[in-house]
Amino acid sequence: MNRSNPFELGPIRPVDEAGSLLIRTTRGCPWNKCDFCVNYKGMPFSIRKMEEIRADIEAAAQYYNGRAFDSCFLQDGDSFIMKTSDLLEVLKLLKQHFPTLTRISSYGRAQTMTTKSLEEMKEICNAGLNTLYCGMESGSDIVLKNIHKGTTAKELIHSGSMAKDSGMVISEFIILGLGGQKLWKEHALETARVLNEINPDFIRILTIGVKKGSGLEKQLAEGSYTLQTETNLIEEQRLLIEHLDGITSYYKNHHGVDLLMEARGQLPEDKEKLLAIMDRYLNLSKEERNIYTLGKRTGLYNCLDDMDNKDLRVQVEEKLAEIQKLYPGQLDEVFHYLREQVV
Repeated sequence: MNRSNPFELGPIRPVDEAGSLLIRTTRGCPWNKCDFCVNYKGMPFSIRKMEEIRADIEAAAQYYNGRAFDSCFLQDGDSFIMKTSDLLEVLKLLKQHFPTLTRISSYGRAQTMTTKSLEEMKEICNAGLNTLYCGMESGSDIVLKNIHKGTTAKELIHSGSMAKDSGMVISEFIILGLGGQKLWKEHALETARVLNEINPDFIRILTIGVKKGSGLEKQLAEGSYTLQTETNLIEEQRLLIEHLDGITSYYKNHHGVDLLMEARGQLPEDKEKLLAIMDRYLNLSKEERNIYTLGKRTGLYNCLDDMDNKDLRVQVEEKLAEIQKLYPGQLDEVFHYLREQVV
């Protein structure tokens, strides 16, 4: 609970759920070991009691006083760890108090989704939880092991396919850069292979920014993980897109941390357009890539076309000259620092 809401809220939600009703069913993450994540650092996991959730739904209904929400997101990291009967009760209560809801969503972790039967998943979907955000991160078993994801490519395929078979709309999150310099090709190719098996409704791209206090920061310090350049991250993304075949997903760079926000499109028809966006960046001279990248990382640019804005370009060039003077030979480190601030 906080000062502005008479019901409990968790720390995060997906970008696309900005206008959704938020109801907390669990606190934290039952795994909480992924090396890239600090969202629930120091937070013990718990499943909230049904009476607490019920009271929060009732309090939210009173607080919003008839507001017609069409979407609701269940916080925190894993609603599927709840007993199916309890989750169904939550969905029933939501529909009773917010009858305009057409979409209820949640994060879906492969480890717990696979503990449900297909029949249970269909029942949950039919009760209203019809949209899932799944943190695949990578389709490479090597990368998944290195980041302590606690799952395998086979389990990711099984859980994603079962969710689709139950009628749910699923989004798979992919994190560019998780393989580092050593495994970037493995990461891209195996991720494409797993996505081709699942054929998710949405593929949502994020770009790595190593957070303070994360396991990945420790790997970075030890030298077992090495950051890629911004150019290499786009080469990785291009390789991923190139090997997406036979699927009908909507592909989307959707977070402020992503360098090429215009890289969005429906597969398969927009595949060449997506590749062309990657090539447009990669074919720039090194100096032009640095100008665009700094413009994007500092919020002055949003897409490649913004480079045509003369006033913005002057500002970016001045910032670039200042940074190169203060931090000679460290531009990649500056870019990573700016990414880390956004994630």
